[in-house]
Amino acid sequence: MAKAIHTMIRVLDEDRSVAFYRTAFGLEIADRFPFDGFTLVYLRNAEADFEIELTVNHDQTEPYTHGTGYGHVAVVVDDLEADHARMIASGLAPTPIKEFHRDNALMAKFFFIQDPDGYKIEVLWKHGRYQ
Repeated sequence: MAKAIHTMIRVLDEDRSVAFYRTAFGLEIADRFPFDGFTLVYLRNAEADFEIELTVNHDQTEPYTHGTGYGHVAVVVDDLEADHARMIASGLAPTPIKEFHRDNALMAKFFFIQDPDGYKIEVLWKHGRYQ
């Protein structure tokens, strides 16, 4: 059976992106591998072994386009309201908290933020199917 281990995103500024993911989600650098022309930076925290892989192409000077296919990465948190307030206080500009209901029951409670390169991240309350 396959196991998801990381998702890769291309970023312009390694320091800015590492700082964002540290502030937003407590992710720290697990590994960093410089190569000729690019650097791979793997971020994770103690909550899971799934990683965000930042790829920094050294010659890239223009922002990346996300095309029409990229949607978002999702994470779950225990206290959605507290994390939302913390992100506001940190200047991360989360969207307002929203709720989805299905069959008269709460299905999801969530908000979105964007990283410095415009990648959307959905932050969900750990509830129901979102564990």
